[in-house]
Amino acid sequence: MFDKLRPVADFAENLAQVQQRIAAACERCNRSTEEVQLVAVGKKFPSTIIREAADCGLTLFGENRVQEAKVKIPDCPGHLRWHFIGNLQTNKCRDAVALFDMLHAVDSLHLAEELNKRCEQIAKVMPILLEVNVSGEGSKHGFTPETAVEAMNSFFDFPQLELRGLMTMAPFTRQPESARPYFQKLREVKSACEDKLGAPLLELSMGMSGDFEIAIEEGATLIRLGTTLFGPRAQANKD
Repeated sequence: MFDKLRPVADFAENLAQVQQRIAAACERCNRSTEEVQLVAVGKKFPSTIIREAADCGLTLFGENRVQEAKVKIPDCPGHLRWHFIGNLQTNKCRDAVALFDMLHAVDSLHLAEELNKRCEQIAKVMPILLEVNVSGEGSKHGFTPETAVEAMNSFFDFPQLELRGLMTMAPFTRQPESARPYFQKLREVKSACEDKLGAPLLELSMGMSGDFEIAIEEGATLIRLGTTLFGPRAQANKD
C-alpha cells in the first residue's frame, strides 16, 4: 500500500522550494500567501513520512483513498487536518465523513444526498467542494459548468453540508501555461454560482504539482501537491 521512505532532509528542501514558488506566484498577482493553503498529498506514503512532513510545519494533508486513510490517519498527530481529494463512492461515505475535515470532489447530487445522511447520523457539518469538469474530458468526474450552477439551490436541502467552493483538475500537460484557461473557467463558474446562491464561495481547489503557480495566479485558495513535495511515486517504488 505504501511507498518506501525518503530522507526527511529531501522533503524539507522540497518544501522550502515550494514555499518560495508560492510566494513568487502570489507576488506576481498581488495576493497574500495567507490566501493560499497547501494541501500535501501523501497518498501511498506511510504515516512515518507524514509525521516527518508535520515536523517541517505542514498541518494540512490530502488523501484520495478511504481505505488507506483509515490506516494512516489514526497513526498521525491529532492536530493535523485531512482533506479527501479523490472521487468518493457512496459506500465509503460513512467512513469519509468520520475521517476527514473537508471533501474536495463532490461530483453529484446523489453523492451529496448520501453524505448529508451520513453526516446527520453523527451530528457533523461537513465542508465540501463541488467538482467541476471544466475541460469536458470523459475521463474526469464532476458537474459540467452549467449543471454546477443549476445545482446551487439543491444544497439548501442538505443542511449537514457546508458548500465552501469548487474544485477542478486541468488536463495533464507539460506546459503549465496551457492550464490557465481551465482555471479561469472555474473562477467564472464560481462567480456564476455565487450569483445563483446569493452568497460567496470561499474556496477554489485547483492546481497540482505541474501547474500550481498558474492556479495561484488565477485565484486558487487550495493547491494539491504531491510529487513536488514527496518526490515521484514511481521512483519511490524503485528505491
